[in-house]
Amino acid sequence: MVDLSPLFVIRPQSRRVAHSPLLRKQYHERLVLHHLDHRDLREEFRQEVEQGLSASPKRIPPKFFYDRRGSELFEKITKTEEYYPTRTEAGILAASAREIVEAAGTELTLIEFGSGSSTKTRLLLDVLTARQEQVEYVPIDISPTIVQEFGPLLLERYGNLEIRGLITDYHHAIEELNAHPRKARLFLFLGSSLGNFSPDEAHHFLSEVGAALEPQDRLLLGVDLIKQPEILDRAYNDSAGVTAAFNLNLLTRINRELRGHFDLSRFRHLAFFNKAHSRIEMHLESLEDQTVRIDEFGRSFSFARKETVHTENSHKYDYATLTDLFGGAGMTLLGRWCDPDEWFALNLLGPA
Repeated sequence: MVDLSPLFVIRPQSRRVAHSPLLRKQYHERLVLHHLDHRDLREEFRQEVEQGLSASPKRIPPKFFYDRRGSELFEKITKTEEYYPTRTEAGILAASAREIVEAAGTELTLIEFGSGSSTKTRLLLDVLTARQEQVEYVPIDISPTIVQEFGPLLLERYGNLEIRGLITDYHHAIEELNAHPRKARLFLFLGSSLGNFSPDEAHHFLSEVGAALEPQDRLLLGVDLIKQPEILDRAYNDSAGVTAAFNLNLLTRINRELRGHFDLSRFRHLAFFNKAHSRIEMHLESLEDQTVRIDEFGRSFSFARKETVHTENSHKYDYATLTDLFGGAGMTLLGRWCDPDEWFALNLLGPA
């Protein structure tokens, strides 16, 4: 579970899609946001919820977890005892940030897909801002809110940092970045975010990034590795019930924004490891036969007892699968950093 899904739209690599003209907004002398995406996010939520609840099996994309309450709950998840990915990846970066940056090249521009609060990114910025006279940081997000909130904190911390945010999806961001002259770039995709994609989506995303890499560019990719199922199950079923609240908050959002009538006491959080697909699945399970009306659609949806709404996948990888994935996307592995238990891996990739 990561705050990234709204940012990525799968498109065939050969297709060039027109998008809104770039709109530049300056929020600080060293913080500028370039808006390339002007979609109606509420209408997108409306359409995808109606389509997802009409489908069989029912599903709602995980990108809709992250309203304000959902984002707060996710931050709490990362601090639970059972949820290891965030602290494990941060530990790797704390121990190896200097080595990673040195392996990535010199005079780097830092570009991040889905920056969030930039907590882990600061470990890399500590190194970059200490060795470079000027550092440009390009966070990419579909919403400007997160960059507006955390950007000024970064500028206060680093006097030689400039932030040029791109408010758009990943596809359009890559097009925009490649349209302008640039020095060496270090792309970041942290937080095991790749795990939320299906295998085909992961291949398309990495292929698009790989095609955009110049010889001097690098991608630092965080992935969660396969481990004992009981460790995975605990991570997504914490004893304090924070992940359950995070999952059920999706129904609260539907009630608030689409005038739904979900009774949360009639659903439960369900998360388990699907060994055949090497992924954690998260669902909302109906505890009884019931019908729920959503006034925004002027219709009701039926749920059988034990029927679920599939809300998220989180794929886990082994090294052989990663090797195939990287090679198929036109990239080569240049370095890998892991924790002592090999629960998580940071992979430095370059063009093949």
